[in-house]
Amino acid sequence: MAAALRGGARLVQVRAKDLPARALLALAREGVASARAQGGLLLVNDRPDVALLAGADGAHLGQEDLPPRDARRALPASALLGLSTHDDGQVEAASGEPVDYVAIGPVFPTSTKEDARPTVGLDGVRSARARTRLPLVAIGGITADNARAVIEAGADGVAVLSAVLAGDDVEAAVRRLRAAVGDTG
Repeated sequence: MAAALRGGARLVQVRAKDLPARALLALAREGVASARAQGGLLLVNDRPDVALLAGADGAHLGQEDLPPRDARRALPASALLGLSTHDDGQVEAASGEPVDYVAIGPVFPTSTKEDARPTVGLDGVRSARARTRLPLVAIGGITADNARAVIEAGADGVAVLSAVLAGDDVEAAVRRLRAAVGDTG
């Protein structure tokens, strides 16, 4: 996590679906400390309760998690709240929820989720962009080679896992992705 932040990641997420609650809380607290030390933000995936207890900057929800309205009530007003979507209907519904951003995907095939949904492709990103004014984050199979096309299709940002963790140098991988999307700041 620290290496990703040093490379320029502004926001990181703790995603550990199989960890027991106590271990997830400990990991989230460590992540918050690391993010603060590097000037970044940290979200907890699926668990607004853990995000609150860890002092995280917010939570990211999936379609099967707590409804965003309930999660929003559990978090401080300043907390970020994101929601994953996988089709036009979900994007439109998300636009009426108390979320700060919408994620769309998977854009491309991904191996990081056992139950990955069908890919939406760049057309899915374009369609999502047309259906929401919220910041749009693309997720799934994004690499330094295809990240620019995703931004050009309408995403405001990209969320990545394999493209950063697959190599030996996480910091350099984040720098490559930032350069690919034209983010120099």
